[in-house]
Amino acid sequence: MTTFGYTLFSELNGPRELVAQAEAAEAAGFDSAVISDHFHPWLDSHTDSPFAWTVLGAVAARTERIRLATLVTCPTIRYHPAIIAQAAATVAVLSGGRFTLAVGAGENLNEHVVGRGWPPVDIRQERLAEAVEAMRELWQGGWVTYRGKHITVEDARLYTLPDQPPEVLIAGSGPEAMSLAATASDGLVATEPDAELISAFARDGGAGKRTLGQVALSYDTDEAKARQHAMRFKFGVSGWKVMSELPNPVNFEAATSTVREEDITELVACGPDPEVHVAAIKEFVDAGFGEVCVVQVGDDHEGFFRFWEDELRPRLG
Repeated sequence: MTTFGYTLFSELNGPRELVAQAEAAEAAGFDSAVISDHFHPWLDSHTDSPFAWTVLGAVAARTERIRLATLVTCPTIRYHPAIIAQAAATVAVLSGGRFTLAVGAGENLNEHVVGRGWPPVDIRQERLAEAVEAMRELWQGGWVTYRGKHITVEDARLYTLPDQPPEVLIAGSGPEAMSLAATASDGLVATEPDAELISAFARDGGAGKRTLGQVALSYDTDEAKARQHAMRFKFGVSGWKVMSELPNPVNFEAATSTVREEDITELVACGPDPEVHVAAIKEFVDAGFGEVCVVQVGDDHEGFFRFWEDELRPRLG
């Protein structure tokens, strides 16, 4: 049975708003709440980019049932994996074991800010694999020294640990990321409703593991306004190879300057018609994703939660 999550869209909302939305998502019956872990927003016209881990701590304390996850964290450049292992363990304890750490190889947009450069994709994947190994060792307790090709943990121990280590999901669609997700993680994260991706993940060793997809929606009772709001998601039109490489929100703004409303509506379901939104969500369900997280790009969050409870969730079975 598919479960459904709500994405805390931190590029358009401040920390107080995100915590309130997480509470509302739980009340509306969502199964999970996920948040991006960015230093910058995607676009210069976006308004916010709070520290995800502070928000997660507050959400963990203010909710009771809903599962929580990053979507996603890069634990290799801007952060050291020992720090993320500690952060994840703390949120897992605070939430009573409701936290999942979803990780990826990162975007130049966020990782270049610490001045350590932006390595090629094969090196990024190697670093990610080592980071996952190191974090899993730290979550076992005891003193850890880990020396990989890229990652070093020196004589470290986590004193605050959950009863069970956090599950780790890995984001990706390329062969290296897919192989790593299938063999070294508890599941896959993807943003395309691609059934072949799920099949390949299963063939590579991921059969029976979690599969989480994310879909953007722009709900508003005024369809014209919903289409305008959907333009806030225009960064997704460029595709992942561009999204992972551009260094700053101003670059994304420039790269997407020619995107039209008719282009973005192919990516984002818009308007007040529930069938339009259900069709977008069901693409992921039909592709075989066990978990689908929605992003509400529009401004009317209170209306969206009512729309979810009254119109969307009943149609999704």
